[in-house]
Amino acid sequence: MHKHIIITGASRGIGFETAKYLADKNCLVTIIARSADKLNNLKEYNPDKLIPLELDITNKNAPEVIQNHLDRHQFRIDGLIHNAGLLINKPFEDLSDEDWGRQMNVNLLGPVRLTRELLPHFNENAHILNIGTMGGFQGSSKFPGLSAYSVSKGALTVLTECLAVELADRNISVNCLCLGAVQTEMLEQAFPGLQAPVNPVEMGGFVGNFLLHSHKFFNGKILPISLHDPS
Repeated sequence: MHKHIIITGASRGIGFETAKYLADKNCLVTIIARSADKLNNLKEYNPDKLIPLELDITNKNAPEVIQNHLDRHQFRIDGLIHNAGLLINKPFEDLSDEDWGRQMNVNLLGPVRLTRELLPHFNENAHILNIGTMGGFQGSSKFPGLSAYSVSKGALTVLTECLAVELADRNISVNCLCLGAVQTEMLEQAFPGLQAPVNPVEMGGFVGNFLLHSHKFFNGKILPISLHDPS
């Protein structure tokens, strides 16, 4: 039987490449993003395994849309990757309340709502994987302009630990990968000219493999994925 995985933020970068990796591993993958064109482009890679769902995860009706999608296809959930993210690069003193709200809504409250409302649809031994950042890892080096982004991702790491305890009786594992720099469009937009040591294809394979297998060994773990000392 095929495993069914949901990936948010699947239209580009790490989510895009993770979806391709999982399709190659014979998984059915619901790919979620706001751009129908980019999702359809991804679907062409493996039309039998990749199922697009155009959706903004910050919309209040997003969980209902996904639930209807699951019912329509008679899918359960074996894995959920909270990969969708927003990066606002501004000095702290220039960050408005609206900036903070947008940052928290995408990076924290979106995953909170989806996880809460989709819980009845999870299989036992499912794996929820939160995609964090080294900026949100305690004791890591911090960078100017990323306070809102780092705080939102730091909150996602604490949520990971909380959910691992709360969902233990359902046999659902929850982990978080705090990624270092990856050469994605989001990184290039935030830091023009910066060259990251890892590309999205490499990281997509790592994330996909971790989702499928590592919950046998990890639960409630916040794991730094970086070539450098986090401190």
